[in-house]
Amino acid sequence: MFVAAAESGSFSAAARRLGKGQSAVSLGIANLEIDLGCDLFDRTTRKPGLTQAGKRLLVHAQAVLQQAHDLSAAASGVSLGEETHVRVVLDDAILLPALSRILVEFGKRFRATQAELSSAASPEIPTIVTSGMADIGLMFSEQKVQDGLEQVFIGNLPFVSVCRPDHPLARSKSIGANDLLSHRHLLLRSARGSVLEQFPPLSPDVWYATSFHALRELVLHGVGWAYLPEHLVSDAVDAGKLARLNLRFEHKRWSPPVECVTRRSAPMGPALTWLSENARNILP
Repeated sequence: MFVAAAESGSFSAAARRLGKGQSAVSLGIANLEIDLGCDLFDRTTRKPGLTQAGKRLLVHAQAVLQQAHDLSAAASGVSLGEETHVRVVLDDAILLPALSRILVEFGKRFRATQAELSSAASPEIPTIVTSGMADIGLMFSEQKVQDGLEQVFIGNLPFVSVCRPDHPLARSKSIGANDLLSHRHLLLRSARGSVLEQFPPLSPDVWYATSFHALRELVLHGVGWAYLPEHLVSDAVDAGKLARLNLRFEHKRWSPPVECVTRRSAPMGPALTWLSENARNILP
């Protein structure tokens, strides 16, 4: 009643909003003032306004109501059998804006379920999911059947080859495979040394990193050149901080396949089912 009266501007408006009589609202707020030991509204004017104490306590009252709403939503989720938590592991290159939007919606729908996100290089993700350390994995496909996993192809993620504008390769109008041999190639590799077949070394001089974000930083600092997800480097290319390579052996933009994987034997509650189904739509 206190919050409704403050937000609507009067006791009568609060009564209409809450479906109660005005006298009930006036009495309820008066009792609250007694409990709190201070006046919340100044009643000396025709239209009651918040006192200084009322203004300070309104923020806390609104927070209490939000917590009560969250408690009710969480309790409803528990009664419906929602999971207490869902764990997602993904290659950090796949943390796309579309996935972030899905996670925001997930948080609104499943108040009783806590989401946990972790990142790993794609070669490690099948083991993480099959071992039960994660419920859903988003990874670059290894294009082979993985024991114990439900694998769903969800689309292709465009990559581009880039280097710094002052790199020697940036000055070449047409680059063949032999031209890359004398330039350091930056590649992804898991902490355990696993690599994906889609990322073969194209030079004897290779440096590795465990994430595409780390590879991007190395390229930006002139360490070498690399294939990187287009969405990670497009702003830097537009700003002139990176240059695209014109590779003769690329007729079309390279777009490796992406999979959503879950454990085949694991039960899936409503939250995990919803997230798994919607995560499959993050790529066009």
